[in-house]
Amino acid sequence: MLSILPTPIGNLGDLSHRVELVLRECDVVVAEDTRRAEQLLNHLGVKKQLISFHEHNERERLPRLLQELRSGKHVALVTDAGTPSISDPGYRLIAACIEEQIEYTVLPGPSAVVTALVGSGLPPVPFYFGGFLPASGSRRRAELKEAAGRHVTSIYFESPHRLLKALEDFVKLLPESRLCVARELSKKFEEYRHGKPQDVLDHFKKGNVRGEITLVFHPDPTKDSQGEEEVLPMARWE
Repeated sequence: MLSILPTPIGNLGDLSHRVELVLRECDVVVAEDTRRAEQLLNHLGVKKQLISFHEHNERERLPRLLQELRSGKHVALVTDAGTPSISDPGYRLIAACIEEQIEYTVLPGPSAVVTALVGSGLPPVPFYFGGFLPASGSRRRAELKEAAGRHVTSIYFESPHRLLKALEDFVKLLPESRLCVARELSKKFEEYRHGKPQDVLDHFKKGNVRGEITLVFHPDPTKDSQGEEEVLPMARWE
């Protein structure tokens, strides 16, 4: 049995009772970073066998994990934060379980994608999630140009040390878009910064950018996915 467990994106109070029960009852915890998983287990006062499972060893670890599952062990999959397989390891293991008809379950829980989308005040349906923006400037700009043509709300993760560069690209390519930078979600210094790209860039130029960042934007939230006028009322942005 494989249990896919979402873990807090910042606030440990968001750990669900069901996830805690599975972590206490399972035989093995498969983790993106065993050190982070051990901290979570220590918080619960639980000791478990830990197996690392990340982007660099995902393929080679699959046979061992499938063997554990075939033997009848209850395996719990966690990542550093949020729901496994969403820009994190997991989907290959889940696909393999489906292929081999191994029982699995996905527990609901924290997700930076959905949290940021709701907090952005932008049209939530439909939306597009593209994972991390490309680190390369040329690839990032190509991605933003593609997003501009969708006429839907787009969501990307970004690292703090690349945020200013990304915002400068927004100013050049999507100057009239509606943008929300969601930072440190669920933590003490949680912030939703809304506005046009230039306003948001001016804000973050004032100091060091820290924490986990999710970008949510819409090229024109007054239009629907076909570019036609949207009839739903929109939040005031200016």
